[in-house]
Parts: sequence; structure tokens; C-alpha cells
Amino acid sequence: MYRTIYRFTMLLIILTQAIKIKKVYGERLRDKIYVPINGASCFRRLNSTHQVGCSSTQSGSVGVLHLIEEKSDFDFLLRSLSAPPYAPMIPPYLFSRENIMRLKNEGGRNISVVLLIDSNTDKMTNFSHELQCPNQYSGIFLPNSTESPTCNANNQEGTWNPWGTGLLYEDLPFPIYYVPDQDEIKKLIKCFEDFNNFDYDSHSRRSLCAIEVNTFMSAAVSTEVCMRRTKFINNLGRTRYCDPLEGKNVFATLFPRKIQSRLDYDDNQEKYIIVTCRLDSTSMFELTGLGAMDSLMGFGTLVSVAHMLKLLLPDQSILKNRQLNVMFVILNGESYDYIGSQKLVFDLENLTFPPRYTRTSPITFDNIEFVLDLNTFDEISSIRLHSISEFPQAKELLSKLKHYGSRKEYDFNIEFNSSLGYEMPPSSIQSFLRKNISFPACVLNAPPTNRYYHSIYDDEVNIKFHYANTSRDYTQLMSIDEAFRYFPADSVQMKIRNISSVVAMALYEMLTYENYTSNKLANPLLIDEFLYCFTMSADCPLFKAASKPNSLPALQIPPNRYISVAGSPQESTGWTYRILGYLLSNKMENVTESNCNYLPRNWFAGFDGKGECRLTTQNYSLALSPAFLIEDYNWTSGEYSTWTESTWAPFSARMFLRPSRLHETITFSIGCVVLIISFCLIYIISTRAEVLFEDTGPGASTDALAPPTAC
Repeated sequence: MYRTIYRFTMLLIILTQAIKIKKVYGERLRDKIYVPINGASCFRRLNSTHQVGCSSTQSGSVGVLHLIEEKSDFDFLLRSLSAPPYAPMIPPYLFSRENIMRLKNEGGRNISVVLLIDSNTDKMTNFSHELQCPNQYSGIFLPNSTESPTCNANNQEGTWNPWGTGLLYEDLPFPIYYVPDQDEIKKLIKCFEDFNNFDYDSHSRRSLCAIEVNTFMSAAVSTEVCMRRTKFINNLGRTRYCDPLEGKNVFATLFPRKIQSRLDYDDNQEKYIIVTCRLDSTSMFELTGLGAMDSLMGFGTLVSVAHMLKLLLPDQSILKNRQLNVMFVILNGESYDYIGSQKLVFDLENLTFPPRYTRTSPITFDNIEFVLDLNTFDEISSIRLHSISEFPQAKELLSKLKHYGSRKEYDFNIEFNSSLGYEMPPSSIQSFLRKNISFPACVLNAPPTNRYYHSIYDDEVNIKFHYANTSRDYTQLMSIDEAFRYFPADSVQMKIRNISSVVAMALYEMLTYENYTSNKLANPLLIDEFLYCFTMSADCPLFKAASKPNSLPALQIPPNRYISVAGSPQESTGWTYRILGYLLSNKMENVTESNCNYLPRNWFAGFDGKGECRLTTQNYSLALSPAFLIEDYNWTSGEYSTWTESTWAPFSARMFLRPSRLHETITFSIGCVVLIISFCLIYIISTRAEVLFEDTGPGASTDALAPPTAC
């Protein structure tokens, strides 16, 4: 009995160890077969009528690697091949609409994956896959028209993005995987050279280097179909196929608003100049695209304007009209049919802005003096003030901009001009004008020169940014001469300083009715730190100053500014909230941290990192298209943005050697033979079990046993 138990125990131990050994060697074998490739993938988005982007098959798309070095290399992929499907590795200078659409329309089953490899970028002259008329179907419309008159897509030279290919809005039948790391690219090219790049006629007879990309998207068809499927409850549960693009707008006032226990509009006599800019950017690939020239220039200008005005006007009592205030609104989701500004206009109409939890009176259109949008500043030397028609505030603002922009003692050398009519850049004020064409709204915009609009290459290199890292105080204004000690006149820091100083001076005069005569201007050191935080590393002095003392260090990468969906990190929104609160607040002297733990009081680390209490005015509002809030919304109406993002499992890509067709056929055939033999053996064994397996236990049959010998 005990011997049997002992043997059974030892058998279990041996089996357990064998399983462990098998598991270890199994993992090592897998690692030898597959080499993971890190990168970013194109993904699927949907609107009310279409799906755009790309997706792999549900089990992953596999293709044989083929390096594209010149345009003629595409011809090989589009003719009859011996070992399809293939995965072309395309450098940026050949990643054009013409070439990608050839792969889509002519490639068929020959193309299963496309790799964009970050090599030979010196040959690239432009890279923008946005439309030539961004947001052309969601702006201002003429009566009985379905297209915006603000941009003519048929006239490429007159569009706002003349280098746009529109690939961002194409539905592609294969996944596109972006590989930026040079070591990964070397692995791919070496594997291609070792196994694929010779004797192309024999591809079908030998093992080839291939890649498997798994980026399957759950959503399909359109937002209307996807949302209907998502809302369907099956087996008491719900499966999410897509989510609306959703984020938060960030806003702050120059002067604190009155906190009220009872929120009534009747006694609200406040007047506001609203200054807006765009927070978000986008690109074809997940978590890529810094939008440096596209939106960060305008964003930095607004932050600099707000900071300069706060230092010049610390108290509202300085103004002759003490009901007048300035509100700075940084809008999210503007890249996708003006999500943030549409929601802002919707809230103003329904008396729900600011949100009720701010405990301030609602603001309506009647409280707004005018709206000024700081849009794209590709080239600072020549800027236009666009509006549908001339209104008094725009005329006054333009005259002041011209005055300060041409003052010799400041040496800004910025030329300001007026542009009246429907030819207007894609900007947030179109959401206001769409509701009321005579609404007082205008936008500052430079002529388009950004060849990398809404792309992975709109980064710090595109704006020629070089971090000065002076570690000097950026919280005060700086004199004209002092700024040149740190930055050359043609640096991006000085360019943003110039335009933000001019705008701040003009608004200062409109608020105080006094000319600005000081030699103190916006601080380029603040702009230097701001650009470093948003283009190079979130672990930066400005973000640290706008956080609590001794906070954990931020990531060593810049925050992503794509709007994304509810539940995503959206770290850029949080940092925007903090820096706007820090730079637009009043320091409260002799207030300890224990007395600074409730809003609107905030405890910041400050420039010296020691901690300080500040009275803040910043807050959030929801950036979600009203289409997802209105019950039974008509998805085909085109009134509001309807963009959603597909759900997906984690992306993966791995390189391996794909066996030849002959090898696969032989392996499959041997497997089938072994399977048939196994069934035959099992049948024979089961029918002869009584002979092959003796049962000597109690009650066992003794028919097959030999007769006992005589005693």
C-alpha cells in the first residue's frame, strides 16, 4: 500500500518537473522562431457615413518582406508573384497617395501588410496625409449647400494644406505598421537581404523572411452601425465595438469669477473677450504626431499671451469696465470636425457653460464681446486677421495689431492684414459662425507653409526648436535686450515671443484704453520651457513647477495630444490644466499647504520647488460631440461631428521565417498520415484491450489467465 503511494508520488513529481522543463524550452523555442518588432499602427475611425483607417485580419496579417527603394520596385509587387502575399517596407519619401492607392487598387491578395520604415528621411520633401481642406464638411455652409465655401479643394494652390494626400481618410484593406526605431529597421532589412533579396523566381521553393502584424479592429461600416451594435445587450452583457472621440476642454479667466451658491443668469452682466486655440493634433498612427507647427505654435502663443496679460493686469480694478474679463479656452478634438468648439457652442446655447460644479453663473452668447482664435502660425512675419465681415471689435483689434507690430523700438517686423469673406482657415470660430453667421468672431492665421501637417514628422525639428535649458526664471516679463542674450532673433522662441507680445499689447489697450509703452515683453524662456515639455520630455521644469512639490517624475517622452476616447490617459489635458492654473493665478502669501487644499486654491511647487498657494481660475469642460448626447440624433444630418474610434486588442508585430509552400505541404501531409495511423492504433488497441492490459484486481475476469499449477 505505502509502496504504491510512494511510487505514485514520485511519478507526479517527475511529471511536474517534465512539464516545467518542457515549458521553459518551449518559450525559448518560440523566442528563436519569432522576433518582436516595436512600432505604431494605423487604426480605424468611423463617422456617420464611412470607416477610415486600416485593420489586419482577425488572426493577424502575414506578408513576405520586400524593401522598396525606388518607385519602380512597386511594379514587382503588382505583377504575378510566386510567393504572395508580400509586406513592402516603404521609406517616407515613397509613402505617397499614388503609391499606396496603387497597392490598394492593384495589389489584391499580393499585399497583406505595409511597413513604413523611418529611413532616408533626407529625401522627403513633404509628408501630410490630411485633406487639402481640413474639416471641409463641418465648417460654415452657404444656404442649400453641403460643402464649406471656406476652402476650394479643386484649387490646390489655394487650399489650407496644399501638400495633403487625404490618406488619413481612406479605408485601406491592409494594416500599415510604422517602425521608427533604427535598430528594428536594421533587423528587418538584414532579414530581407539574407533570405529574400536574391533569385526571386525561386521564392516559392524556399523559406522567406516574413512579418506578422496583428492590429484587428472591431468596428466596421459607420458610427451609426457601430453604436447600434455597441448598445445591443446580449446575454445580459454589452460588447463595445467603438467609442466616441472624447476629451476635455481647458479654460481659465484672467480675473477670478464670483463664486455663487445660486446659479442664475438673470443678474449676469459680465462681458468676455474669449481667446481660443487648439489643444489636439492627430496623425495616421497611434500615439504619434506632436503637431509642433500644426497646433503647438498657436497653443504656445495663447499661453504666453495669457501669462503676459496676467502680469500686466493682476487685478480687475485696473480696468475702466470692471465687468469685462478675458477667458482663455483651449479646445480639444478640433482636428475631427471641431468637437471641442461644437460642444462649447452647444453648452452656451443651453446655459450649461461653465459646468455647474464650478459654482459660477452660466455664460451665453450675449455675454461675449468677441471671439479671437489663435490658429496656425507657420510663418510669423505675415499674419492675417480673418472674419466673415467687418465688425467694430475686429476693426479695432486689427488697427492695434498693426500699430504694435510695426513699432520700431520693439523690432517685431510683423505685417498684419485683414481678410474678409468666406475664405477662412479651418479654425474653431467656424463652429460659432455656423450657428450665427454675424457672430463677432475672428481668427489670426499665417499662410500655410507646413509640409508635415497632421503627421509623424511635425515635431521639434520641423519648427527648428533647440532647447536652451537656461534654468532661469521664466515667470516674469523680460526686457527687449535681455531676450537676445539667450536666443537669436530667428529662433522659434523669439518668433512666438513677438506674436504673443503684439496680441497681448493689443488686448491690453482694448481692456485699459491705454497705450502700452513698457519695454517688458513676453518671456521667451517660458516659451522655451513650454516647447521642451510638449515636444521632447514631460519631465521638465515647467510641468514640475505646475505640479505639487515632490511629485513623481513624469515620463521622459512628450505627452500625446490626440483626443482619443473616454478612459484613455489624455495626459496633455492634465498638464494643460496645471500650467494654465499656475500661470494665470495669484499667489496667496502666508497660506500654508493645509489651508490650500480646496478649490479654487491650489498648491503648486512653483519655480523654486518649495511650494506655494495660488488662487486659480482654470477648469475643465467636456469635449464630446453633441451628436452622442442628443437622443435619437439624425446621423445623416451633418450638424455635429460623429467621429468614433474602433476598439482593438493590443497591437503586435513579429518577424519570422515563413517556410516554403512545399515545406508546408509536406508537414501537413505527414501530420495527416500520423493522425490516420494514430486513429488506427487506437482502434486496434481498444479492441484488444483485454489481451493487452491484464486486470488482476478483485472481481477481475480470469478467462485469459493460465490454469494454476498443481500443488
